[in-house]
Amino acid sequence: MKLSDRTLEDFGNFLASDVPAPGGGAAAALAGSFGAALTHMVAALTAGKPRYAEHAALMRTLLSETERLRGALLTAVDRDVEAFRGMSVVFTMPKETEAEKEARRTAKQRALRDCTHPPYEMMNDILLALRLTEQALGRSNKSAVSDLGVAALLLKAALQGAWLNVLINIGSMDDAAFAESRRTAGAAILAEALPLADKIYGTVLAELAGESD
Repeated sequence: MKLSDRTLEDFGNFLASDVPAPGGGAAAALAGSFGAALTHMVAALTAGKPRYAEHAALMRTLLSETERLRGALLTAVDRDVEAFRGMSVVFTMPKETEAEKEARRTAKQRALRDCTHPPYEMMNDILLALRLTEQALGRSNKSAVSDLGVAALLLKAALQGAWLNVLINIGSMDDAAFAESRRTAGAAILAEALPLADKIYGTVLAELAGESD
């Protein structure tokens, strides 16, 4: 059974155990999926409402795209765990002879590269989810505006968690060019996504504070 098919209690128990996977990468993926799900919920609570008729086309787009991203990020939970299993195999490889050591080094480098793919792809998906969440601001059901703020917080945490998982893997790579390409591309995503997440949260906070005055 896939980890993403387990209950939340099961997932929490796995995280709390002494088994190294699932770990931070899988937890980040789940947080990102929940963030996209919240934006989807807000769109669902807006679609079909006469008051928001002018934004009907946008809500249809949000419903479609956030559902796709929610699914992709949920799938990333299992992809992250599966990638780490490849690294676990490396740890069991013999390293007595020079040939064995070289085979182990080669396998480790391949596993490190494989382990960068899920979190890096998560970062791209999370950026897309944040862009969609921003589009919902001021155009969606006002009674659910706080959920957009929570979505932004979850997506930001997921993004930063994914980045940490990229960094820990490229930090041990021999392929300096690949590592630098991931570092550069990841930094570019962060440069757009982190301020965007903060903007969404700040906008929501300001709106709620204004309503409470």
